[in-house]
Amino acid sequence: MGGWLLPGLHVKRWLVLLGLGFITMGFGLGLVAFLPHGVGWWRAGVLTGVGGLAAIAVGAGGTLRSLSRAFNVPQSSMAEWLMTRQRAARGPKVVALGGGTGLPTLLRGLKTCTSNITAIVTVADDGGSSGRLRGSLGVLPPGDVRNCLVALADAEPQMRDLFQYRFEEGELSGHSFGNLFIAAMERTAGDFVSALGALSRVLAVRGAVFPVTLDSVALVAELEDGTRVEGESQIGHSQAPIRRVWLEPQMATPLVAALRAIEDADLIVIGPGSLYTSVIPNLLVAEVTDAIVGSAAPVVYVANVMTQPGETASYTAFDHLAALERHSRKGLVDVMVVNTERVPAEVLDRYRADGAEVVRVGQDEDRRARPRVRIVEERLLMPDTVVRHDPQKLAHAVLSVLFSGNSEWVKRHPFDSWALHERIRLQGRMR
Repeated sequence: MGGWLLPGLHVKRWLVLLGLGFITMGFGLGLVAFLPHGVGWWRAGVLTGVGGLAAIAVGAGGTLRSLSRAFNVPQSSMAEWLMTRQRAARGPKVVALGGGTGLPTLLRGLKTCTSNITAIVTVADDGGSSGRLRGSLGVLPPGDVRNCLVALADAEPQMRDLFQYRFEEGELSGHSFGNLFIAAMERTAGDFVSALGALSRVLAVRGAVFPVTLDSVALVAELEDGTRVEGESQIGHSQAPIRRVWLEPQMATPLVAALRAIEDADLIVIGPGSLYTSVIPNLLVAEVTDAIVGSAAPVVYVANVMTQPGETASYTAFDHLAALERHSRKGLVDVMVVNTERVPAEVLDRYRADGAEVVRVGQDEDRRARPRVRIVEERLLMPDTVVRHDPQKLAHAVLSVLFSGNSEWVKRHPFDSWALHERIRLQGRMR
């Protein structure tokens, strides 16, 4: 509290003026209400009260200007910004597991609805800048973690762009500034988790980002033809279908903070992202799967929009789900979210040239084989030349699961859940 008295905040003068305004207005009301009702006393009371109101107005305006400059929010939008922050702070606790480019897309949408987000990220990446830093410095691969931090950041656009900046020449060619910064922060902070905490404060991150494990793990795959492929960056280029994947060492130690977040979650979301190289690796840490199974929160799996050559060629959404459960636990997922929006023909032709197809839900027998898995089919695409989920649409589809089941969060927070449900419903009608 004493920090508000420090010089340079440009807030104290306005707060003092506000306080004096309320005191003066109260004194004026007292003159009118309690002293003899002569014209002179009445006039003095009214003038004193008006002076107090004027001081309150000037003080409130000055406070808003100072806060708008501090938070880089236009003064005209300050009330809406504060309301959004307050609503988000009362939002449900959502845990999202994944990696790659899919998880950050979901996080960008979720942070507009709740600040209580925990992203649990795979650390099996061994390619690109992350792989080089992992090999040369022995740090955990920072790339997927960096993308999630930036997705949840409230920092200025210039700061976000800085962390995503990738050098194109010299010895640093191929490295992103954010990866280098995280590697340096790990050395100065003492460990990877402390470095992420410090970086979260720098970027004003809503929520938290955790690696699924602090162990140095490698992802290994066995293909249908018996071939063994080592390394996350190589598995995606497999020529034969993937039979199974695993981590080495297989008994990776989970991050305790990640397990606690899962236990406390109101909603758990798996995906979207590359099935075998971004999503499943999180579930290969056995205690993570156990925590998800033991949680009372509904578990949602977000199916990819397109298949991926080398990983999921010709897969339906139910094929994705079957692979997920083979590597974790049958019955892990309660709800599967699938896109039904059509991909523009010219975009689809380009993807088909690379061997990718739209992920269909599956056959009727697939639905009958998993009667307890509820399918949510929504129009989830962003208008673009690249096929990707729209962050806002995806977040709304995922959060809507809370309102269609017997959610504990809805029971505990009836007003907040009603307000969130109305926002989702109204924004859906506006699309």
